[in-house]
Amino acid sequence: MSSDVFPSGAPAADGARAVLVGVDLGPSSSFDPTLDELALLAESAGDVAVARLIARRKAPDAALFVGSGKADEIKALVLQHRATGVIFDQALSPAQQRNLERHIGVQVADRTALILEIFAQRAQSHEGKLQVELARLQYVATRLVRRWSHLERQQGGIGTRGGPGEAQIELDRRMIGERIKTVKQRLEKVQRQRGTQRRARDKSGTFRVSLVGYTNAGKSTLFNALVKARTYAADQLFATLDTTTRQLYLQQLGGTVSLSDTVGFIRDLPHKLVEAFRATLQEAAEADLLLHVVDASSPLLAEQMDEVDRVLAEIGAERIPQILVYNKLDRLDDASRPRVLVDAVERAPGLRVPRIFLSAIEGTGLDALREAIAGAAAGTADAWAAPAADADDQDRPTGSDEPPSPEADEAPVTRSMQA
Repeated sequence: MSSDVFPSGAPAADGARAVLVGVDLGPSSSFDPTLDELALLAESAGDVAVARLIARRKAPDAALFVGSGKADEIKALVLQHRATGVIFDQALSPAQQRNLERHIGVQVADRTALILEIFAQRAQSHEGKLQVELARLQYVATRLVRRWSHLERQQGGIGTRGGPGEAQIELDRRMIGERIKTVKQRLEKVQRQRGTQRRARDKSGTFRVSLVGYTNAGKSTLFNALVKARTYAADQLFATLDTTTRQLYLQQLGGTVSLSDTVGFIRDLPHKLVEAFRATLQEAAEADLLLHVVDASSPLLAEQMDEVDRVLAEIGAERIPQILVYNKLDRLDDASRPRVLVDAVERAPGLRVPRIFLSAIEGTGLDALREAIAGAAAGTADAWAAPAADADDQDRPTGSDEPPSPEADEAPVTRSMQA
């Protein structure tokens, strides 16, 4: 096993001082050799990355994930930089986390815990807070290990919590289980309300467009630029969590479509978090068109697109037509800028997807995007593409030479108009 140690570029400011650790387990595992994304996650959670360590192993160590020798190196870095915590870029088992904390002497968190912490800080709506709480409870439920001295057999008797001799850990597990049940019930009620609102939109037949993409690709900035909204947008991971929907008027169409901004995706997004946010992500799963927003300046562009496609498949949205939106054109140097801003790219054999380069901040390419959305809504887009459907799954209109009705001035564009 080998390793690389390098200081973090982040200044030592307020917030918990953390050592970042990434383990390369070979080509079969996802791995960021720079740990830049983990550093951004730590920064988003309010922590300060003071050092980074890269280890290489053929397989994780069952007890310490990195092995005792590497754990000693991490402990030395913690002491050298006066760190108060260690953050791993991979998921740790409860036993590995407990053993590492005992060995190193400070708190240890994994990527999943870090993402959950950020979601807890950013959730604003009642539904969002319930979804985050459910995911955190489900995560904590797997971490009920004997880590504290109070986890000893309790004395049974009248007036004491639990049955005779019931362990504290069993009480904790039962309390968490009851809380999970309560949160699920409250979440189901909120989801029924959202479902009622969604059915009302279905009855109106409005053409629905959803923004999806890797976190910090600029979805909210693009959303604000298109609908002149004031949704919170910042150059940070998971700046917004709650879905926002507005009507987008398209002059080329002579009517409006529904545009939704959804939560961003990220590599190794915890499955429980995807499950908890399934109701929010349902906006994307039930859309007529997805605007897949990509950070054109990212060196990991291809990997980020693949991750978005993976999550879309997980929520059942992989067959919805897409337009690729390469955002942040303003961050590309002259040599990297494309010669044409509108083209089509083959994402799979026989599947060409429209692609538009733009800058949501500068406004470059927004007219081309509006035109493409209008063409998709009217069913007249030349570059319109969708995943190949089965023989019995051909009911989605694919285009028409008929222009939109001139009587549709500022009226919502319905899916029936596509035909």
